[in-house]
Amino acid sequence: MSDDTIRLATIGRILRRRWRLLAVLTVVGALVGYGTSVLFPPRYTTSASVLLPGQWEERELLTQVDIATSSKVVDRAAAALDRPGVSGTELRDQVSATTADGNIVKISGTAETPERAQQLADRMAKEFVTFAARIAGGGTDSEATTGLETLRQEVEKTNGRITDLAKAADPGKTVEGVQARTSLERLRTSLEEAMKTLAESDPSANKAGMVVMGPAARPAGEAPPTRMQLIVAGALLFFLLSVIGHLAAARMNRRLRTEREIAAALGSTLLGTVDVPGELGEHRPEVRGPQARIRRMLAVDTRWDVPTLQRSGDEADRRIRYRRVCARLRDQLPAPRQLLVVVPDGDDIARQAAGQLVAEAGSDPLLRVVNVSVSGPLVPDRGTESGALVVLSAGQWTAEELGGIAEACAEGRHEVVGVVVAGTASARPARTAGRPPEEATPALAVHGHATGGSA
Repeated sequence: MSDDTIRLATIGRILRRRWRLLAVLTVVGALVGYGTSVLFPPRYTTSASVLLPGQWEERELLTQVDIATSSKVVDRAAAALDRPGVSGTELRDQVSATTADGNIVKISGTAETPERAQQLADRMAKEFVTFAARIAGGGTDSEATTGLETLRQEVEKTNGRITDLAKAADPGKTVEGVQARTSLERLRTSLEEAMKTLAESDPSANKAGMVVMGPAARPAGEAPPTRMQLIVAGALLFFLLSVIGHLAAARMNRRLRTEREIAAALGSTLLGTVDVPGELGEHRPEVRGPQARIRRMLAVDTRWDVPTLQRSGDEADRRIRYRRVCARLRDQLPAPRQLLVVVPDGDDIARQAAGQLVAEAGSDPLLRVVNVSVSGPLVPDRGTESGALVVLSAGQWTAEELGGIAEACAEGRHEVVGVVVAGTASARPARTAGRPPEEATPALAVHGHATGGSA
């Protein structure tokens, strides 16, 4: 898998073989999310809308948003609410303001209860309107206001002068008099329209009239992230991290997992795949105690990254596969057929498969099993054997370790005539096969670690 792309089949294999561990880690993630929600109490958010009448440019609206959350407005709201232990500095983190379509500023407040959130939003909106009105009508632009009043007085004087001229004109007996009065009335109308336009453009007359569009609605639910969201997020995060951890571990693991890779590392050919009853991890009697029980319960000992071998249907099918390996050895080796069966030390699945292979082979070929340490492989020197047969399980040994076993066989003048890869399968009731099981139980010749021969 280290050189292959991640496929859906790989994810499915993780889910099938490690579902217990993934389920436990997902529950742990949910508990972590729940604990986080306890540390951070629920929050509630609501908003109050303030209408800004008149014509406003975008930059002006943004300025009003800044004013709505300014320290002056927040401090006034904190003083009005008079909450123990809550100052304007702390309250500033609980309020925000945004613009909406139609010259509307939405002021939001966040608190630990719906009632407090509603009170905060309403108070902030009220203080903002009051402060904005004070800025607009507080005489900060006195020169412009004085100039506008002077202009109004001049227009009134001009209107009086127009009236005097109209009275002094010819009362309509001549065409020139009518035209003069008509021109004076047009001038009066133009002045009145100009003053009306000037009054409408006065910022203090229009933009100071902000209106709060009703009280803020009391929030019905918590503001994100809610407790349920934290629980779901924790469970999902732990699940994804678990899957990613499995994939990362498989990428870093250099142990060979496929029959082709194993045969290539040993420089030989694959004679077949066999299986033994039971599940992976059950053949470790030296591993006991609570820790081992927990590992078995979570199926941590089950190798998920090893491709599924073609398994036998029942005991009879399993024995047929062993006999086929023996038949291939008979076809390949000249008589008398004697072989050294090399099993890596610590590979319990391969050890059981080698024992079953010896039982099925009988005396043709005659098989002798030796356990070889992968850290310092040593194989007995060649005697009457015609070569060596390596039996091992997939996913436990690296290419370097298998290369060391092949070199040890070569130093002992044993040619590796074939490789048998062993796996596990759930035991099923046996059915009658070609010969009864009791007829195929010859003595098993198994030797321990080799103590002689060249290294």
